[in-house]
Amino acid sequence: MPLGAGLSSSASVEVSTAYALLDLAHHPFEATKAALLCQKAENEFVGAHCGIMDQFISCHGRVGSALLLDCRSLEYRLLRLPSEVHMVICNTMVQHKLGGSEYNVRRAQCEEAVRLLSKALPGIRALRDVTLDDLERNRGLLSETVFRRCRHVVSENARVLQAVAALEAGQIEALRQLMAESHGSLRDDYEVSTPELDLMVELAIGQNGVYGARMTGGGFGGCTINFVDSAHTREVQQRLEQNYEAKTGLKPTILICEASDGAGAVAET
Repeated sequence: MPLGAGLSSSASVEVSTAYALLDLAHHPFEATKAALLCQKAENEFVGAHCGIMDQFISCHGRVGSALLLDCRSLEYRLLRLPSEVHMVICNTMVQHKLGGSEYNVRRAQCEEAVRLLSKALPGIRALRDVTLDDLERNRGLLSETVFRRCRHVVSENARVLQAVAALEAGQIEALRQLMAESHGSLRDDYEVSTPELDLMVELAIGQNGVYGARMTGGGFGGCTINFVDSAHTREVQQRLEQNYEAKTGLKPTILICEASDGAGAVAET
């Protein structure tokens, strides 16, 4: 797992360490409880006000599946990924430094928005309780910047549910537009992209066999994620390496991945 690439390396280290210590103590590994404890370490010791997603998937991941998580109730379900599709991770080589980024600022802006919107929308607890119509009707309560931050979060939640429906219907092609809209929102409304991330997405979406591309992780550098037909994976990898280096002078690391199980013991060989 490359460090500083926005691929949840900190959560991976936290969860694998927790698993190892519990195993050494002959204590059962309770996946959800472990994820919550690892998130607490990130929030209270490291000082990154992250949510539960990274630690949760590091605990609950399953081979061949995506995972839909309700971050409030912690209910989840697995979504089978098409076997003929690879996830291609493209590291722009612009280092992602979450601790020094504006991640905490973005979170604070969203929390402030909930406080202000609750004056007109009593009972809301988070932006997940707000619709785009709610947001538009009450945009006068928010600064333009905070409104755009909220628009990203609310619209992204809707895109997640659309992506779930597409996967369940076997309509992988629908991810192209959804991921394009997601990246545009991260770039323009949430403002966490970089020119290098934008370039890598632009280079990918023009390739044969690419079903979708967007930045991934906390932003401010790091990686893009691409869904690619396995028949075109090597070709896409080679072209992205060549074209990105030609335009930036940076040699990217491009990883061809498949969804795998979360933390567990590694059998000795």
